[in-house]
Amino acid sequence: MESYTYNIEMFRETFEYEFTYIKGFMRNVHRFANRPALTCPLRNQSWTYAELNRDVNQLVHALLQDGVGKNDVVMYQLLNSVEFVHCYLAPQKIGAINCPINFRLSPGETAYIIDDSRPAVFVYDVEVRETAEQALQMATYKPRRVVMVDMRGEAEAPEGYTLYADYVQDQSTADPEIDKPSHIYDENTRLYTSGTTGRPKGVPINNINDVLSAHDVAMHFPLSPIDKTMNMSPWFHRGGIHSGGPNPTLYMGGEVVILRYFHPKTSLDYVSKYGLTFLIGAPPMLKMLYDAQKKSPADLSGLKGIVTMGAPLSREDCIKFQETLTPNIFNGYGTSEAFWNTFLRPYDLPEMSGSAGRACTDDDVRVVKIFPERKAEPDELAARDNVEVGEVIVRAPGKTTYAYFNNEAESKKVFYKGWIYIGDMATWDENEYVTIVSRKNDMIVSSAENIYPVEVEEVLSEHPEVKECVVVGAPDELRGQVVVAYVVKADDSLTAEELHKFCAAHPSLAAYKRPRYYRFIDELPYTATGKKKHFVVRLMAAEDQKNGLFERA
Repeated sequence: MESYTYNIEMFRETFEYEFTYIKGFMRNVHRFANRPALTCPLRNQSWTYAELNRDVNQLVHALLQDGVGKNDVVMYQLLNSVEFVHCYLAPQKIGAINCPINFRLSPGETAYIIDDSRPAVFVYDVEVRETAEQALQMATYKPRRVVMVDMRGEAEAPEGYTLYADYVQDQSTADPEIDKPSHIYDENTRLYTSGTTGRPKGVPINNINDVLSAHDVAMHFPLSPIDKTMNMSPWFHRGGIHSGGPNPTLYMGGEVVILRYFHPKTSLDYVSKYGLTFLIGAPPMLKMLYDAQKKSPADLSGLKGIVTMGAPLSREDCIKFQETLTPNIFNGYGTSEAFWNTFLRPYDLPEMSGSAGRACTDDDVRVVKIFPERKAEPDELAARDNVEVGEVIVRAPGKTTYAYFNNEAESKKVFYKGWIYIGDMATWDENEYVTIVSRKNDMIVSSAENIYPVEVEEVLSEHPEVKECVVVGAPDELRGQVVVAYVVKADDSLTAEELHKFCAAHPSLAAYKRPRYYRFIDELPYTATGKKKHFVVRLMAAEDQKNGLFERA
């Protein structure tokens, strides 16, 4: 019989039920009760940890009154706000799953997610009410409660729906009498990321993932209880909620400053006004911060760093940002499935700018060979010579559940032997610094949003006058990339204006995914096996852009 040198039963019981995200937040409610947890500049209001917890409890009791319990889903389509934080924390107090979704999605995409996750409660922001309400009508599944958030208190909820203020009004502010709502392996958060087929994929995150994601940020910033963070990007994605957003900051006992709308000058002014120590945002945001700071300098002396994700930094940009914004620039690379997995710290820059960095503290990152007929084994490594191109694979045992929700086929493609096969092509060097040479599945990154060409191509192909099409990204100073469509006409009368109207009216294509430019050509480049050569078209797009050959949508 196996014996142990410690009390295994007490260890398991305590570790599995106490080392959860909500327990970490509640520790801060006790020890930092009167310190600020959250500040909303638009409302000109701050909440201490005790006050935030009382407000969260009102939502908890409203959910309990609606019969929401273990493993039920609370889905919310919200801009950055205090209500977003309520929806993140409250479900965790009763063992339910919080599920933030992109407020920029189209009604069709939102409806698909509703049908996929079947939320008990759906919460949406009044600013996206048209999209949300259309999606709720389109969805086959109907949530038992629909709640509309209006931070200005000016709107009326549609018939059958409830205003958030009314939903939580007069509810108890006491902690629910649920001592062990979940354990470390229970799913507590679900995010959605776009798939190559155009259908969003649910990424389940369990308690230990959420906790260790917070720990990861604490190590890499580093982040402490005296820090004040402002993530300038939307919180609904992994880089928003986990990189200096509500997840790590509230776990560490720091203060989150809410930025509902990104404006570069406003963001810079908030640094001194609120004593911010960390700003977080996508590379295009840093470019706008740089321009604003050059025109009208703000006091940034209190910043400990600016953290960016989503794209590499050029050496030129890195030096500009270090000289004008802060010498402490950080750059992370990762996925929705496993948060960031490589990281560049200030001491890596600007020397290693252009690369994605090397593996985070608790992660392994490799570049493996590419075989046309099969997936490479994790030990079939590409040469560490920064020349041979291979596929990036990631092992991040603390930050992923190695599965997609309700999607076994995609799970088998991506997760293999404890590794995540991201699909990005890269080289690496003798020190294991990874340099991305092409994005996964030819993905376009525009204003920090991931756009997959296939889903845009599918919409364009529905137009009766489109014979063939291919969608790629072209360089853009402001957004990083813009969407460009190359189209072979089935009817010579087809125009860019007509395609623009068609895309704008399509229920399954979000506004940020629509092509901004078109080019009509006679034929598309294909491989011998009949696959579109997106790489070739991207090169064409860069040249066509220089030569002014695009038609504006």
